Amino acid sequence: MKSILITIAVTLVLLTSLNLNATSLDKTPIVSAYEYQHHSQILAQKRRYMVSLPERYQINQRDFPTLYIIDADFQFQHVSSIVKHLTRMGKLPPMIVVGIANQGDDDYLKTTTWPDGKDEAFGSAAQFHTYLKQELLPTIDAQFRTDDRKALAGYSLGGLFTLYSMMQTQTPFNAFLAMSPSAWHDGNSLPGKIEPLLKQGKITSPVFISLANEEGMGVEKLIQVFEQAAPEKLNWQYKHYPNENHFTTALPALYDGLQFLAPDYAIDGTDMLAIGDYKQVLAHFSQQQKNWAGFQFEWLTAYQFAKYLFWSKQLDEVDNVLKAVKTQFPESFANVSIQLAKGFNKKQDFKRVAQLLNGVKAEGETLPGWHKQMSIYYKNTDKPELAKQHQEQALMLAKKYNLESWEVWELK
Repeated sequence: MKSILITIAVTLVLLTSLNLNATSLDKTPIVSAYEYQHHSQILAQKRRYMVSLPERYQINQRDFPTLYIIDADFQFQHVSSIVKHLTRMGKLPPMIVVGIANQGDDDYLKTTTWPDGKDEAFGSAAQFHTYLKQELLPTIDAQFRTDDRKALAGYSLGGLFTLYSMMQTQTPFNAFLAMSPSAWHDGNSLPGKIEPLLKQGKITSPVFISLANEEGMGVEKLIQVFEQAAPEKLNWQYKHYPNENHFTTALPALYDGLQFLAPDYAIDGTDMLAIGDYKQVLAHFSQQQKNWAGFQFEWLTAYQFAKYLFWSKQLDEVDNVLKAVKTQFPESFANVSIQLAKGFNKKQDFKRVAQLLNGVKAEGETLPGWHKQMSIYYKNTDKPELAKQHQEQALMLAKKYNLESWEVWELK
């Protein structure tokens, strides 16, 4: 009996020790967004919104497009994650994602619908739209660096409200992603409301509509109206997901909707080789600027473009390439120069590295990547102290700008 008690006591001590070790582990939160609250005079209550900023938001003073997503408590986290993933992979320009929070099912139902004359549970879409236009969007624009590209996305009733906003004469949004919209509302009156607007050319912004394998949504009639009445110049797209249901369609539809806003945005070095010489590749990127998403060289595209120039043996054209980039994509000049310097560092053409990095020194001194390439350059030209200084500066700036961990480790 005594031996059993001793065994139990030892076991309890070990379990307690393991538990203490587990709870005392160093933990660092991974913060990807924040929730805010403000008072709405229009709605006469406090309202919440969530904001996810792009990676590298703090690294410069550029302005960003904004994607607003309805029903944020349910939708915000996966939407903001997909946007960051697509941006990181070079398939989308960086965006600020704003979650428009609803306050329970009753609020969601009320604020996303117009009156149907039968049920008082519906009917506050006009008021909610006024709140967005006059209060929430100005708040976001004042808090963060936004440009005039503002997309609205919603799913189910949120998709219905997205199309409602699209129909308003002074909507603050200029791109619309309506996923499985609840077009059944108000006796499926939505197609009849949209048809004259299409015929009169009053809908001009990009529109993406999707539907899963679901019945009773009323989307088929809506698409018929678009097919018959939409002007040829209207940029719109419909996608059907027969293997998804009303709930599982949210992710694939959002993914495709975002790609709709930035078609052919992502090309790698092999794609560039297929396009032709650097003039043809830059012409392709210039064409991208006409899309809603616009175009500039983000880190991955600049990296792929530099690789393409090495692969295609156009290094004797580098000066002309940079001259063209500076003219057509001035905000990308430093980024492209640094990625080219990275390639020449690997090629050990240090004279070229010095020319490239000194050519963007004014902006480069504020960029971790510039200091990293300077560190490599000085290390390979027997100046270890300067190499160390630039390496330390690169890591200091990474911390200052709150760069993601993957970028920090690439600098080490």
